[in-house]
Amino acid sequence: MEYRNLGASGLKVSTLCLGTMTFGEADAQSFMHKIGCDEPTSFSIMNKALDAGINFFDTADVYGQDGLTERVIGRWFEQDKRRDDVVLATKFRFRMGEGPNGTGASRLRITRAVEASLRRLKTDRVDLYQIHMQDIETPEEETLRALDDLVRQGKVLYIGASNYAAYRLVESLWASARARTERFVALQAQYSLVVRDLEREHVSVCTRHGLGILPWSPLAGGFLTGKYRKEQPPPAGSRLAKWEDRMKGFDTPRHWRILAALDAVAAEHGATPAQVALAWLLRKPGVTSVIFGARSLAQLDDNVKAAALASALREGDVQRLDEASAFELGYPYEFIRRIQGRW
Repeated sequence: MEYRNLGASGLKVSTLCLGTMTFGEADAQSFMHKIGCDEPTSFSIMNKALDAGINFFDTADVYGQDGLTERVIGRWFEQDKRRDDVVLATKFRFRMGEGPNGTGASRLRITRAVEASLRRLKTDRVDLYQIHMQDIETPEEETLRALDDLVRQGKVLYIGASNYAAYRLVESLWASARARTERFVALQAQYSLVVRDLEREHVSVCTRHGLGILPWSPLAGGFLTGKYRKEQPPPAGSRLAKWEDRMKGFDTPRHWRILAALDAVAAEHGATPAQVALAWLLRKPGVTSVIFGARSLAQLDDNVKAAALASALREGDVQRLDEASAFELGYPYEFIRRIQGRW
C-alpha cells in the first residue's frame, strides 16, 4: 500500500480510503435500505482493510440512518481497540435534527454536530472533519472560525470540504488566509471515468492551493465494476437494479465506450474493470486517496489490488481511458483550449 500526504498537510493516508456508507442495516425509511451490510460484516471489512494497509476510513453523520454508520464504527472501536491505527474522517452539514438549526454549517450547528459524532464514534477526536456541502446561507467565515475553534480544542485535527463549487472553495481559502484560521486540506468530490466535471476548475484549484482530492463514487455507483452490459438488465440485487432511472442514464454511447476501454485495459493487465477504474483515478493530478465502498470481504479484496495496479498502468492505458471518457468542456474552457492547447 502506498501512502501520500493529504494535500499540503503532513498527514499520511493510504491511497485507498475505505468508504463506510454501506455499514449497518438501515430500515425501509432510509435510501440505503437493503444496500448495506450487517454489523459483523462491517467489523470484518474494517479489520481486513487495516490489515491490508488501508489506514484511512471515511464516514458521515447522515450515513445509514440517524447516525447508524458512525455508531457501527464506534462499536468497532470499542471492541477491537484499533482507533489509533485509523485516520478517521467524518462529515457534517445535512439534516440530522428537527427545526431550523437541525441542518447547515452555522457555528451552532457545527458545535452540536461534532459532539454528536464524537459520542456515536466513541472517540475523543475526528482526524479529518469535512463540511458535506457548502452552505450558501451561512457566511464561510463563520463556518471556518467554528472549525478553527474545534481544532484549537483538540476535537478536530484537520478540516476539509466536500461538494463545493470552485468559486466557493477559492473564497474559503482566501477567508482562511485573511483571518488566519485553519484551512481546508482536502476536497472530497464525485470523480470517476463517468463524472469528470471536476477537471474543469476544481483540479487546478486543488493542485495550486494544496488540497488533496478525495474522489467519491469512483465506480459510478457500481457501473464501472463490469457487471453491467449493453442491452442486458442489471444483475438482481445490484444497486442499479434498484435505482432504475439512474441505470437508464448510463445507456449512452459514451458510457458503453468507457466500459469497452476498461475491459480492454483490464484484460491486458489481468485485472478487473473496477481495479482499473480506481487505478486510473490514482494517476490523476491532485488525487490523494480514492474512496471506495465494500459490502463484502470479496469486494474489499478486489478493490485493494487497485493500489498496486496504479503504478503498473502505462501512459498509453491512461490516455486510452481518457479518450474513451472524454466529455464536453463547454465555454470558456473549450475556447481557451483551442487557443492555447490547454485551459
